[in-house]
Amino acid sequence: MLVSALSSEIRTEILLLAGDAGGDAVRRRAMGAYLGLAVGDALGATVEFLTPNEIRSQHGQHREVIGGGWLRLRKGQVTDDTEMSLALGASILANGGVDPLAAAEAFSDWMRHKPVDIGNTVRRGIATFRRTGVPEMPQNEFDAGNGACMRCLPIALATVGADADQVDACNQCQAHVTHNNPTSDAATLCVIRMVQAALLGGDRNDLKLLADALVAEDAAFTYDRKRSENPSAFIVDTVRAVFQALFATDSFESALIDVVNRGGDADTTGAITGMIAGALYGPAAIPARWVRHLDKRIRHACIEQAQELTKLSPLYAVCLQPR
Repeated sequence: MLVSALSSEIRTEILLLAGDAGGDAVRRRAMGAYLGLAVGDALGATVEFLTPNEIRSQHGQHREVIGGGWLRLRKGQVTDDTEMSLALGASILANGGVDPLAAAEAFSDWMRHKPVDIGNTVRRGIATFRRTGVPEMPQNEFDAGNGACMRCLPIALATVGADADQVDACNQCQAHVTHNNPTSDAATLCVIRMVQAALLGGDRNDLKLLADALVAEDAAFTYDRKRSENPSAFIVDTVRAVFQALFATDSFESALIDVVNRGGDADTTGAITGMIAGALYGPAAIPARWVRHLDKRIRHACIEQAQELTKLSPLYAVCLQPR
């Protein structure tokens, strides 16, 4: 399997990064990934559930962080995509590693604070955990939503440098609290590995190899056909739109504008595209006008977690520690 095979190449890259000023480039890209997640969420939330034609009618081309939308957000306010990521990241840092019970408790605490938005599968998973104390839902063929993928960035950062099986196991710890589904698992692992490849200096061609490996495993993810518009929360729809936007553009801004103007579940396609593109192009490529409008508390939390989560990673143990 190509996703697993690439782990040996990544380990070679780790050694090359040892001479890169202590791996500062990796930490910068990690910050780009987290800020990219948040700005993609905030940008996309304005047009969530609109069709492309409705977006054109209301906004022309939507390209600014302005809030509003069906959730009536403040300018720069984020949704469950970013909030659940930060909750998961905080649980990993507090626990010193990925733990399903810690993740479930973090999600439960997040829901207790009445978030602005929450998906039905997420709500059901958290409610089941509260009732049973078991941080894993039974496998369900109908739980192939994008809720586990949208919050996977802390796993990518905390496990960069690990082999694919370890990364997969860590991701399932958080994913299965709400989404226990092999299609969701496969897509989420692919997204995580794409982020990690970008953190290590991979280019769009390297990321495309990972996307194509996912397609080889499950043809439902084929993305090189007609333009995917109005994507639903079904993980296949979400990931196809993300891949198309990522590989049809050559900058962070153009990728994000492309994907959110497809409408549908635009906060989540924006968040996932943002985390990958943020790692690929780095934080300097994220428009300052978007970052500036983010809620200050969210912006600072993203930057802090990006730095601290990478310190837990196998990569940090190999080459990122101060000499």
